[in-house]
Amino acid sequence: MTAANRQRILLFSLLAVVAVGVFWLRAHNEREAAKETTGLFVPQKIDITPEMLLLQEYVRIDTSNPPGKELAGAQWLAAQLKKSGVAAEVIESAPGRGNVYARIRGKQPGNALMLLSHIDVVPAVVSQWIEPPFGGNIHRNILSGRGTLDMKGIAICELMAFTDIATGGRQPEHDVIFLAVADEEAGSTFGMQWLLANRPDVVDGVRYVLNEGGASEVLADKLQYVGIEVGSKLLVTVTLQAPTREQLRQARLLLEPYFDSDEPGRVLPPVKRYLAESAPHRLENREFLADIDRTIAAGKFWLLPRSLRELTQNVVWPLGAEAAPGGGFTMRAHLFNLPDEDGRARVEWLRKLVEPHGVTIAKTEGTFGPAPFSDADSPMFGIIRSEMQKEYGPVTVGTHVLPNTMSDCRWLRPRPGLDCYGLYPFPVDVLQTRGVHGVNEMIRLDWFAQGVRATKGIVRKYALGL
Repeated sequence: MTAANRQRILLFSLLAVVAVGVFWLRAHNEREAAKETTGLFVPQKIDITPEMLLLQEYVRIDTSNPPGKELAGAQWLAAQLKKSGVAAEVIESAPGRGNVYARIRGKQPGNALMLLSHIDVVPAVVSQWIEPPFGGNIHRNILSGRGTLDMKGIAICELMAFTDIATGGRQPEHDVIFLAVADEEAGSTFGMQWLLANRPDVVDGVRYVLNEGGASEVLADKLQYVGIEVGSKLLVTVTLQAPTREQLRQARLLLEPYFDSDEPGRVLPPVKRYLAESAPHRLENREFLADIDRTIAAGKFWLLPRSLRELTQNVVWPLGAEAAPGGGFTMRAHLFNLPDEDGRARVEWLRKLVEPHGVTIAKTEGTFGPAPFSDADSPMFGIIRSEMQKEYGPVTVGTHVLPNTMSDCRWLRPRPGLDCYGLYPFPVDVLQTRGVHGVNEMIRLDWFAQGVRATKGIVRKYALGL
């Protein structure tokens, strides 16, 4: 055998060893990844409980918005309350737009606890889903369907906690309210906004509200961080108009510096607290979030992801120009304002910016605010923390602030003496969150059952002191 042949054999042998090593490493990594997502990809068999079947029933009611058909869902919720001996009122803000209101009277006036949810869900294109979006199919410990996470799963947790008080034989110290509203996904015109304007009695005496909007962070099948949402950016949508498309194009160029910025705006104290509390659970940017002031002073703010940078900024996001039916052109612009901003002042700022270019404002809509942050040191926040840790062990329970989404809390927080908290009472892993407003939305039923217990614990603790 020649020296050249020996070298070729040695080279092939080394390549084979490397290939085997790469194959083993890939298999090892896949096994480790599977461990982190067990339960989503490898569903486990569980016993199906009555509250799971209730969620299945609720998901099977198509309450898509648009077109806005919440009435059937509202009537179903009212029927469940009636079975527990609670008189519930179905309030139609418009034909087919149903809201549900029920109240258990407490021993003392004021300091009421409201359990808030929305009935409507975003539409679903059936052909894009693996399971029928309104089929409510159960496979082992997975229930599939539109609204399982946003937010019919939370609504059933609240329903179970409310009826637990109603049937428990003890009068609560303060009122406990169940409110399920229409139209949250499309701006709350026929839901919370309408109720506050036409039925303000539903929020009489309310001190605390539990709603959607929190964070539930899972790693390796275990809940790591529970973020209680205490505030969000506020959205105002402005319709700009001009005689020509070019004028709107110029206005859009003027707004480009406000699309996305590497420079910090104002770091509000609750935002600083949220970043610091969540920092230990971040795989990236942990050191930058732990002390945001130091990060800014070091000139490293630009390294943060956009969603976190926007928590300090007033952002403007214009869309494209369109021909208007009556002539000329229009362009919508979204103003994502910090919670303490006056939205009308922000609209006036925009008007002065674009008016010299022949652009005027035709319409404004949204949440003008300001909407103060909810108190992260209140007795209710403490109850949420203790009950979540009772259910899930020594999990970190901190705050959460929403950068570009919002809930009906935005309409309630301006009311004096009212704190509204967003909470996911059950774990949700990152792959499940992709189904929210997306396709193949699903919930793990064993985790959902924990959420029912945790929500019951929170409500019992506040209402009965147990």
